[in-house]
Amino acid sequence: MPHATSWDDFRLVKAIADSKSLVGAAEALSLNHSTVFRRLGALEQALGARLFERSRNGYAATAAGEEMIRLAARMEVEIVDFERTIAGRDVKPAGELRITTNDAFLYWLLGPVLASFRAAYPDIRLDIVVAQEALNLSRRDADVAIRATSGPPETLVGRRIGAIGWAHYAPEGWTPGADGGPFVWLAEGMGAPGARKWLDEHLKPGAIVCRVDTVAGLAHAVANGLGAGLLPCLIGDALPGVRRLGEPQAFGDDMWLLTHPDLRQSARVRAFMDHAGAELLRLRARIEGK
Repeated sequence: MPHATSWDDFRLVKAIADSKSLVGAAEALSLNHSTVFRRLGALEQALGARLFERSRNGYAATAAGEEMIRLAARMEVEIVDFERTIAGRDVKPAGELRITTNDAFLYWLLGPVLASFRAAYPDIRLDIVVAQEALNLSRRDADVAIRATSGPPETLVGRRIGAIGWAHYAPEGWTPGADGGPFVWLAEGMGAPGARKWLDEHLKPGAIVCRVDTVAGLAHAVANGLGAGLLPCLIGDALPGVRRLGEPQAFGDDMWLLTHPDLRQSARVRAFMDHAGAELLRLRARIEGK
């Protein structure tokens, strides 16, 4: 009986192509390496064509593999579009709601908002994805995003909560040196242009003694006495043993509450957008550092 190619076969081939390895594909598909190896071999035998060649750089698709990968990509888009459309038709605020945000917002702002939402909508289960990079809401990596951005993608809809206020903070007992340090800041290339301009105006070379790649890590470094730093006011004002040294400034990023247009009529998404939007707007003065 001829092999009936399934969506799982296409997912397997695309996962191998994306990761260029069987190990990576196994991790992406939550399978073990031997299962991926066996399934690929069975698929190639059934199709009568090799789909990948093993090279020094990993698994490279053959001409037949490329054809299957292109078809898999189109199928994935259509399946996700279908799922997103169906998800947008639910009428009862129930089920799983996936929210993505960054660690700073989650640790210092969103806890009470999420708790009050769960109390109001006990049939909705929350799946919180903490990620510094923006997830793809078009692919349904998440249903709702709470993000700091200077301008959300045109493919998303939502509301602007307010400008994120930043200020100069230092641990108690900190005394600035001639260079303005010791100072703690984000990793190279991170931070809004306005913040980098402030650093150029207030610090001399060598003042930055520590860099971290998250705002939450930056806050902990300042709180533990590594040096002064620029922090969002919603964090800096809440840190014990830390004092604000200047007035709040908006460096260009705003807080946004976002979703995909196909999902905004979903009962659970609409419930969260309304509830979280109202709660965050009540906290706008804190977010802006006023």
